[in-house]
Amino acid sequence: MEIDDAGEPAGSPDKPRAGKAGRNLPMAIGVGAGLGALVLVSLYTVKEIFLGVMVLFLFLGMRELTDAFKSRDIRVPFIPVATGMVATPVVAYIWGSTAVVAAVSLTVLALLVTRMTEGSDGYVRDVSAGALTSGWLVLMGGIVALLMAPDDGDHRIVIFIATTVASDIGGYFAGSFLGKHKMAPTISPKKTWEGFTGSALTCMIVGGWLVWWLLDGGQIWHGVVIGLAAVVTATVGDLIESMVKRDLGIKDMGSLLPGHGGVMDRLDSLVATAPVVWLLLELFVPSM
Repeated sequence: MEIDDAGEPAGSPDKPRAGKAGRNLPMAIGVGAGLGALVLVSLYTVKEIFLGVMVLFLFLGMRELTDAFKSRDIRVPFIPVATGMVATPVVAYIWGSTAVVAAVSLTVLALLVTRMTEGSDGYVRDVSAGALTSGWLVLMGGIVALLMAPDDGDHRIVIFIATTVASDIGGYFAGSFLGKHKMAPTISPKKTWEGFTGSALTCMIVGGWLVWWLLDGGQIWHGVVIGLAAVVTATVGDLIESMVKRDLGIKDMGSLLPGHGGVMDRLDSLVATAPVVWLLLELFVPSM
């Protein structure tokens, strides 16, 4: 019997066979390929279409997160956070970084005021969860929009997403076939140091190649540094979401994406990686 990295059977007679890390691998690959095609087509036709797709997925992730909070009787004021989630990437794309600061600040202020109408009981708890949601998703949506805004923003988004996905792919296969030494068994039992090494190598290769190939003035070493940073942030992002799920007592944030779980289960690494990739690209290959 195959055993996954968490020590559980990797398949059963009445369920589709999963890979060594517990996923239904063919389903996960199919869904991942479909999402990748959607990203590429939208980016390289009309970038604003990608902006809409991004806002939609962030909105769905926000809905999953706020629903998960409800399992512990945490009520995030939905309207101000949802409004900020939609508005922040749009104003960031049009007006730049100043608009991001203003939009996120107004989102937090609005949720603080809105929650006052429900009384003081649980006020700190609810607005704290709302602030977490705003910092985790609303702010990151604005940063991705900043990454996309320049003329070569389509290439920058591809570098950002590809290096993050490379971490997941490299870590999955290295961890599945070589993984023995647990990285953080109390947080995420499936993560191993061998998987992390596979993630790092894959990220450096993909980052070095794409930065050199896609960006004028981009050097291979720029991409290697971005890949190294991405593997750290992608891993940390995954661990952060694992901590949230463990605290809330849930396995997945949702089930919208077959073979992957919920939208937040795919966004966790991306939202953690976005600010680092944006900063490093602005440092190495400033946008015009």
